[in-house]
Amino acid sequence: MDVAMLIGDHPRHRHIARTVAEAGYLERLIIERREEHVPEPPDDLDDQLSQLYSRHFARRAEAEKRFFGDPDLPDCDHLEVDERSLNSPQTLSFLDDMEPDLLISYGVHKLSDSLLNRFEGVAWNIHGGLSPEYRGVITHFWPSYLLEPQMTGMTLHELTPSLDAGPIVHQTSAPMVRGDGLHDLACRTVATFSEELPRVIRRLETNELRSPEPQRQTGKLWLSTDWRPDHLRLIYDVYDDQIVDRYLDGVIRGREPDLVRQFGRNTPNDIL
Repeated sequence: MDVAMLIGDHPRHRHIARTVAEAGYLERLIIERREEHVPEPPDDLDDQLSQLYSRHFARRAEAEKRFFGDPDLPDCDHLEVDERSLNSPQTLSFLDDMEPDLLISYGVHKLSDSLLNRFEGVAWNIHGGLSPEYRGVITHFWPSYLLEPQMTGMTLHELTPSLDAGPIVHQTSAPMVRGDGLHDLACRTVATFSEELPRVIRRLETNELRSPEPQRQTGKLWLSTDWRPDHLRLIYDVYDDQIVDRYLDGVIRGREPDLVRQFGRNTPNDIL
């Protein structure tokens, strides 16, 4: 089973690529240079909000370093691109030369229809959210903001032209661990998913994969324009980044995720 991956360049993206490589599957890698991991606050923010903005993204970088370190790129053929060259003829040629059995994307911008139509193997996308409830972007932030941290998770789905809308192959939810802030929760979610991904690939390789389940609900497609720095006030000023603890204490209640699984069980309360 030869796998090609298209990933972003943040630690969480490289961590999952390394997991696939260590399982012996990764043959080629395309890395998209993403935005700065710790961006500068916009100029129009007041001092307090500017500090919250810096604190938020600094905590993300610190959490990813603590969970994933600074993963080296796997030892395989790789191509570096940016958003403009992601769907370029060079990228298509790089994939054509390999003809992978499985194509996996994670943390890159939208792939063009021409790229998807040209690929004849199985194509999956790793989405950092539970579809269909949390499709789109920034979907490890919104569950905590909406006071349902237990709905933080990851979705592996078939790649289709519609964003995060393909049939679901496998999902994992975030273990709820006391003391975790929002970014710890997100990293723990990625780590849990990465442990299971090689087993899912192996099931595809051995023809034991259960048929992916179509997404029968529309859910919510979160856009980058939905997020504003003002949303950070609830996370940090109101809840002091302790929303997981409030859930574990029973102060916050709500629905539990209904996951599509290839094996076993995985719920927010598996690890306490």
